Amino acid sequence: MPEMRFVIRWPDGASETCYSPSLVIKDFFRVGEAYPVEAFAASAREALTIASDRVAARYGFPCSRALGQLARIESVAARFRAQPDAHVFVQAFEE
Repeated sequence: MPEMRFVIRWPDGASETCYSPSLVIKDFFRVGEAYPVEAFAASAREALTIASDRVAARYGFPCSRALGQLARIESVAARFRAQPDAHVFVQAFEE
């Protein structure tokens, strides 16, 4: 499966490189766009679940790395949910 990384910038300015086992991320995010934290987390949840399900369909087990990445995104996003103007910026895709 074609794995990829996507680089994001959190509302506090911290950059993070995230992992996906599938290019499906490109269906949910665009480089150069900013997303409200809750919308970003919801889209990441959907995209990474689809990606993990694709791994499960092919190899017989879900992608633990994708699910771990999702847990990380959910955890960090929770810190910013109280800030209504907080956005996550998608900086790059790396294939």
